[in-house]
Amino acid sequence: MKTAFVTSIFAFVMYLFLSAGSGDIVLWSLSEIVMGLAVAILVGMASAKIIRVASPPGTGYLSPARWPVALAYLSGPFFIAMARANLDVAYRVITGNIRPGIVRISPGLKTDAAITALANSITLTPGTLTVDVDAETKDLFVHQINIPVGDEMCPTCDCEKVCGSFPKWIRRMFE
Repeated sequence: MKTAFVTSIFAFVMYLFLSAGSGDIVLWSLSEIVMGLAVAILVGMASAKIIRVASPPGTGYLSPARWPVALAYLSGPFFIAMARANLDVAYRVITGNIRPGIVRISPGLKTDAAITALANSITLTPGTLTVDVDAETKDLFVHQINIPVGDEMCPTCDCEKVCGSFPKWIRRMFE
């Protein structure tokens, strides 16, 4: 019940933030507030079971203790990696200097939620795309826009080269 409540509150606050300035009551109309609250409650009830099942016993991904780590990750290493990757992709598009390929990385993460978070972080970074996950070893197969010379025949690439410090941060958030 607590997970559903927290998720509903979060969904409602996000809705209010995204729809601000479109109504008569302060920044919202009455119908928007009522509908946003109804949808937020439905989202909270529907996702509570999923979030509870994905969480290890005694912990929760919605735990406020994890929020500062997530905020630090998103505003620090992830933002810097995104900025660098955007500049790198722009350079490669302009110069045509690309050597695309797929590499296998072993991040050493244990939970499915952590693997999913890492795969999404890699995919959101321009020039890289997570194409597959080995279910047994939890290794990721990542397509890169440019494979450095010498790494193309490497069966398992150094995780640091592909995704930097992402696994360390994700381990702090999800494991």
